[in-house]
Amino acid sequence: MSLAGVDYSNVSQEDLSSLFSKYLNNGIHGICFSSYLDGQSPGSIITAGQIQKRMEVIKPYVKWIRSFSCTDGNELIPAIAKQNGLKTMVGAWLSDNKELNEEEIANLIKVAKAGNADLVAVGNEVLYREELTEEELLEYIARVKKELPGIQVGYVDAYYEFCNRPAVTEMCDVIFANCYPFWEGCHIDYSLLYMKDMYHRAVGAAKGKKVIISETGWPNRGSAFEASEPSVENAVKYFINAQQWSAEENIDMFYFASFDELWKINDEGDVGAYWGLWDKDGNPKYSK
Repeated sequence: MSLAGVDYSNVSQEDLSSLFSKYLNNGIHGICFSSYLDGQSPGSIITAGQIQKRMEVIKPYVKWIRSFSCTDGNELIPAIAKQNGLKTMVGAWLSDNKELNEEEIANLIKVAKAGNADLVAVGNEVLYREELTEEELLEYIARVKKELPGIQVGYVDAYYEFCNRPAVTEMCDVIFANCYPFWEGCHIDYSLLYMKDMYHRAVGAAKGKKVIISETGWPNRGSAFEASEPSVENAVKYFINAQQWSAEENIDMFYFASFDELWKINDEGDVGAYWGLWDKDGNPKYSK
């Protein structure tokens, strides 16, 4: 029994695919947008043409897109998304490379001042990766908030970071919480209950500020992580449960991710390449 209220005990693979298509075709809140083509990875130059081609695949199904960087052509994503009628959560990728951080921040501010950012994320899991100190991160967020007084500014990290770092939570206008039952070794049967707990922990830490699930998802291939098993069936079930729950509770959720990205194998092992709702070539993976 799914904790979202869908009983999967007698559901065939064909019926699962139909349910998946129903939720996707009805439109999901948002998706984490990946523009890298096969053979590309962070550091590759992204063109407006490839962004538009990828955008055309996903735009019938989403209201928002989330971008992760404002360099190497990624800064073009928000304007192209706007041209395609989508809202944008625009991110600056921060790391221990201070020179590149300055370029990311400058371009983020430029994109937002041009009217192409509805939400702004200053950094993604940089505390989790231990590439910046909390004080350094707070300084970057404060700088961006000062430059963009009319836009909600936040930071993206695992849900528990907002419980453990009240100064960061206080600095953010909005909380962007990554919630991955898969990466905490959760069995698919309990994954929705676990994600709900992750979300509500972030809500407790937020003290009234809005919490947006900035990433969640489930891979369809690769090695298991403790009790978490990648498979087409599990990926489809997780998507259906997540979309049903977020719609019922009116929770903004950015699903991870739009397309499979083979470069992620280097960072996350074989499972890293298979989080997309579409494959690396833009073909649907789960729809009928």
